[in-house]
Formats: sequence, C-alpha cells, structure tokens
Amino acid sequence: MPEKLAETLVNLWTPLIILWITLPTCVYMAPMNQAYALTTGSPLELSRQSEELRILNRSKRGWVWNQMFVLEEFSGPEPILVGRLHTDLDPGSKKIKYILSGDGAGTIFQINDITGDIHAIKRLDREEKAEYTLTAQAVDWETNKPLEPPSEFIIKVQDINDNAPEFLNGPYHATVPEMSILGTSVTNVTATDADDPVYGNSAKLVYSILEGQPYFSIEPETAIIKTALPNMDREAKEEYLVVIQAKDMGGHSGGLSGTTTLTVTLTDVNDNPPKFAQSLYHFSVPEDVVLGTAIGRVKANDQDIGENAQSSYDIIDGDGTALFEITSDAQAQDGVIRLRKPLDFETKKSYTLKVEAANIHIDPRFSGRGPFKDTATVKIVVEDADEPPVFSSPTYLLEVHENAALNSVIGQVTARDPDSTSSPIRFSIDRHTDLERQFNINADDGKITLATPLDRELSVWHNITIIATEIRNHSQISRVPVAIKVLDVNDNAPEFAAEYEAFLCENGKPGQVIQTVSAMDKDDPKNGHYFLYSLLPEMVNNPNFTIKKNEDNSLSILAKHNGFNRQKQELYLLPIVISDSGNPPLSSTSTLTIRVCGCSNDGVVQSCNVEAYVLPIGLSMGALIAILACIILLLVIVVLFVTLRRHKNEPLIIKDDEDVRENIIRYDDEGGGEEDTEAFDIATLQNPDGINGFLPRKDIKPDLQFMPRQGLAPVPNGVDVDEFINVRLHEADNDPTAPPYDSIQIYGYEGRGSVAGSLSSLESTTSDSDQNFDYLSDWGPRFKRLGELYSVGESDKET
Repeated sequence: MPEKLAETLVNLWTPLIILWITLPTCVYMAPMNQAYALTTGSPLELSRQSEELRILNRSKRGWVWNQMFVLEEFSGPEPILVGRLHTDLDPGSKKIKYILSGDGAGTIFQINDITGDIHAIKRLDREEKAEYTLTAQAVDWETNKPLEPPSEFIIKVQDINDNAPEFLNGPYHATVPEMSILGTSVTNVTATDADDPVYGNSAKLVYSILEGQPYFSIEPETAIIKTALPNMDREAKEEYLVVIQAKDMGGHSGGLSGTTTLTVTLTDVNDNPPKFAQSLYHFSVPEDVVLGTAIGRVKANDQDIGENAQSSYDIIDGDGTALFEITSDAQAQDGVIRLRKPLDFETKKSYTLKVEAANIHIDPRFSGRGPFKDTATVKIVVEDADEPPVFSSPTYLLEVHENAALNSVIGQVTARDPDSTSSPIRFSIDRHTDLERQFNINADDGKITLATPLDRELSVWHNITIIATEIRNHSQISRVPVAIKVLDVNDNAPEFAAEYEAFLCENGKPGQVIQTVSAMDKDDPKNGHYFLYSLLPEMVNNPNFTIKKNEDNSLSILAKHNGFNRQKQELYLLPIVISDSGNPPLSSTSTLTIRVCGCSNDGVVQSCNVEAYVLPIGLSMGALIAILACIILLLVIVVLFVTLRRHKNEPLIIKDDEDVRENIIRYDDEGGGEEDTEAFDIATLQNPDGINGFLPRKDIKPDLQFMPRQGLAPVPNGVDVDEFINVRLHEADNDPTAPPYDSIQIYGYEGRGSVAGSLSSLESTTSDSDQNFDYLSDWGPRFKRLGELYSVGESDKET
C-alpha cells in the first residue's frame, strides 16, 4: 500500500515540477520584433514595410524558444509534458498548426499540432544523450503555408542519480616496502560516475575502506591509500587485501556506491641478519683429493629474499686457512669449501676452520638491529689414501757434453712413497718421449745413462719423461719431465759460409779487392767465433794474390798486380786455410775460384769466356744460344702442324678390295658341291663346336687394339641355336672396335632339332635319289615355289 501511494504522488507531482521549470523559458518577443521592424529604414521603406505586413500579416516569428528541460528516466503512465509552443498570431481560432522536426521528433518527442504541447513519449537517459536540438514552425491549418520562419530550440535532459560509481581500472595491485613509517603513500585509485558532475551531487564521490583496516587508510576525496600502521613486517605477513568503496551524493545516505579491491604486497628490505643452521660442521676428505674439489657446504639462512638475502662467506680463523678456501654460491646461497693445497695424512690428520657469513647489501636504516653476519665452526678430518710416488723435484734439468762416453751417467732422479708403508720405487723411461732410445735409466736408483752418441749440431735439447711406479701397487705411478741439454765441444772445423766465385777484371789495378769471404762453424763456443785465415805454406809468396783479415771476422782477397789476360790464363785457384779458436783448434782448407773477365771502364763485368774474342762484335754466346733455341722451336711447331694436317686427311674407314660394303665380287665358276673342299674349310659351316678363335672385322678400321676372345668351350651336339646367337650378339655389343651401325655377322651354323629338318645339302648323308620333296607342297604357299622346283628336278631325273 505505501508503494502504490508513493507511485501516485510521483505521477502527480512530476508534471507540476516540469511545468514549473519550463514555463519561465517562454518569452514573448512580438512587441520587440514589431518595434524593431517598424523603427528601421527611411519613410518610404516604412510605408512599404507596412504594406507588406498588411499583405503577409507578419514577416518574422512572434516567439523565441531558448531551451526546455525534461527529467531522465521518467516512466509514468502518461507521456511527460516537456513544454508548450505558442505564437502571438494564434487567436485561438484553431487555424494554426504547429510542426516539430529535428532530433527525436515523432519518435521521442511528440507535439500537439493544435495546442503546441510537446510531450516525451519514451524514457530518456542523459548518459546516452544529454540534449536534443529541434525545430518548431507554425503553418496555416488549411494551406500548410508557413506563417513564420522556423525556430530552433534545445531540450536538455536533466540528470538524476541513476548511475553508481565504477572503478574502471580495478582490481588494483600495489607494493610498499616493509617496515615503512606511518602514512607512507601506497597508491591512489580513481572511480568514475556517469551522472552529470555539474548538476547536483550525483557525481560527487567520497572514498572509504571497507576491509583492510587498521593497516591502511584512504583520503576520502583524493583516494590516496596510505599505511595506517608503522613497521609492518613482510616476514610476518606479506600480502594484504583492501576493499575500497566510492559513494556518490557526497557520501550521504541514499547515494549509490561501487567497490574495488586493492592487493598490497610488502616488498622486502634487509632487516634480518643471516643465521647458520648449526654452529658446528664436520667434513672428511681423502688426502689424495684433487685440488679445487668441493669438500663440503655450509649455509646461513636469511629470512629476507632476493639480494637482501645474499651473503658472502669467508674463513676468518683456523689452522687450515692456507689449505682451504670458501666461495659463495649465488644460486644456492651457501658457502662451498674447496681444497687449495695438497693434503698429507702423515703430516696432519685434521683441521679446524671458523667461517663467517655476512650480508652483502646492508640497509643503514636497520644497522641498529645488530651485526648482519654470523659465524660457525668447521672441522675437517683427513683420511689416509694410497698415494703415488713423489719426486724430489717437479722438473729436472740435466747437462751433458756431446762427446760424452756411452753408458756414462748423465744425472739422477729420486722419488719416495709418501705413505707410511713406504713401498719401494721402480724407475723407467716413457719411450714415447725417447723414440730413438738415446737414454737408459737404472730402475732401482734412477740414474740416467747415455745409450747412443749425441750430436749438439743435430739436437741441442732432449726432453724425456721418467715414470716412478710403486712395486707393491703398480697402479700408483708418477711422471716427471726431464730436460737434457747437450753442451758443445769443438768437433767441427770452420769452412766457407757459401760457395764463392771471384771475378777479376783484366783492366784491374794492383791492390784492388777482388772478393770478400766469410767463414762459418757449426760449433757454438761461449765467447763466439774467431777465425784465422792463411794461405798454404807453398803459396805464401803467391805472385798474383794476397789476403787481408777484416775486423768483422771476414777475409778480403786482393790482386797484387794488373795486366791479367784471360787468353793466357782464364782461371786461378787460391787455397785458403781457415782455423777456429777452439781447444784444440780445428782448421780446414777451402779453395776460392778466381775467374778473369773482360770489364768496362767502370769495372762492370761483361764477359768471362775466352770464346768471346771469337764472337762477332756486340754478339755474345748467350745471344747466339737464344737465337738457335728460337729456330729449333719454330721447326718443331712446323713439323707438328704438318703432322696434324696429314692425320686429319686420313679416312676413318679402310678402303680395300675386301670391304663388302663397297665392292661387288663376281665369280663365274660353279662350286663342286659337297665334294669341293679346296675353296674353303667347310667345317666352320657345319658345326660351331669346332670354332675356336675370332674372325677379324674388315668392314671398319679398328681404333683400339682388339684382344681376341677365347673360343667357345665344346658343347654337346644338342646345343640350342638361340643361346648360340645370344652369346654372339652379346660379344658384338661389347666389342670396343664395333661401330654403332649395322654390320655383317657370319653364322655358319643352321641349328639342330628343327621340326622341318635342314634344307641344306651340306650335311646330307644320302644321295638325291633317296630324298623325297613332296612334303614341301604341304608347308603352305611360302614353300610352294620351292616344292615345284624340286618336283621338276625329280621329274627330269626320271625322264
């Protein structure tokens, strides 16, 4: 009952309210318009205008509409009255008709063409369309002629609070560091209201928190969320869910509201120190473990996360700081203890370390919470292991003179078993490093001896590997490199550094340097080389040449006089003795060849041969040789050209009298039949079993040397002729001398076992009188003529 009463009151009061709003907007402007029309222009124009007014009754509209208003979402039983159109030309005689056009005319808004009342016939929504522009006009009822120009006006849809606030970007997520102070800003949210923000409080929003207290608060107007409690700890609770409400109408009662959620996550700060899970760790390690091997891991737990939980590990105290090291594993966040130096069970059996874990990234705001580090004790026990032998030195360097005697001792290596059992050691040489077996070693004491002679000039260094093996456990072996340097002794005499040949000009001057020579020695003395040069004793008083030692350890050969003549003597040999400074010194004799040559005035050698005198002027022996070589080359080219031309003109096919494709041979004599055995061997035509060999082809010229095929093996008399033909066909196809065109093949065998028998008389064993050829007439038309011939022959014989 109360609901029906309220609905009735709304229906009664709504039209009155709308009418009260819209009536003040109707302003009649007719007197003003007429005054404006009558007060403009000259007297003549005024008279003319009065006449026109009298004829047209009115030239301008007598009313102006500014705007009308209508409430949205009105849904009464009757159309709502928006306003009324009226003109001062309407005397109430119902001769004027009002017409409405524009936005929503006829569909949303409807006009009473007599009274001018405008009604809204549909429910309006301001959020869909806030205003409508329409045009009104008054026309004659009968003629529909316009009485006034059309007038445009606006109908605005007035807002009511029919839209709740909405958070378009929700739900929200935000972060704030843990341990933040009171009032730290977290984030802000925004809600929107589709109602008119200008008219009334329909879009005035107020924000509040429904859930999430007492941890967070919100500014009612700006919607800024802040922390409401200080020092919130992430390790206690990391995530909070806040429900935020936005309410319109300024938050008053009756307003509409909307909600959203905000998830606040506390981010980590370094407010917790690392802490070892246990204060004492125990590890054991064999003494033969490889350097760098991980012995154990220790871990300090940190309630923080990310880089705030990263810790560095160090060994700060203990008796094994030099043997062990600890590194930080960034992934596992623990410390890895590794071996830095070798262990020896016989020397020390256990070690104690003190390790420390400290945070890498320390926040100074929380430094007062105490030191962000922790310590723990690590005990490491060394276990005994069977170790390989240990050499007294990691490498050995030995020296030996290259003239050392065979089996002489070069040096010695020593090794021991580090275990308490102290097993005996056996030594050997790795022969892969001594392929030529130049050295031997005593298996018991490790003395290295020389097995083959050495030569420093061939190899200065020899690198071998010595192996030490425990006798009690052959799997325990050790290796050590041994470098052997061969020391030099003076065992090579000096000699010329190159093959020298000196040239002496006929027009040379006395004392002129003919050639400068140097010497070399394969030995390598400590103080360097120093050579002595001299002539043979019998040539000390050489009348033609003399020698001079230079400061750079070289030798110059000088001419004693001039006037050398190559016609008299073309070549001189000068033996020179070269001695070194070794102990004892060694020497050798090298011979220098001096050739007398003809030179220009500038001393440039032109010719050194005696034949140059005989040659024409300006033409040397080399020029003559070049000319002869060119002539011989031309002759060879001509001979080759002629040979190729002749080879091209030769025919590819042998044209002889036996070529069956070119010649026809006629014979006038008749054969003697089976009794004639003189012309050819008839055995080849009777049976292929007797054929052995190959009949050469004469219809082509073979390009390749043909290898005769082996004859067919004897076969039984019942051989199949098809097989025989296929074999010959295969041979002909694979014959490299056979051309691709058809050629004549001779088959001297007709086959055996034919149903018709043989037609040849070559193998006839009976006389003609024993033969009866009447059966030929029964073989068909193809043998008819043959049957007639043989029948005629028989008739002639009988006749």
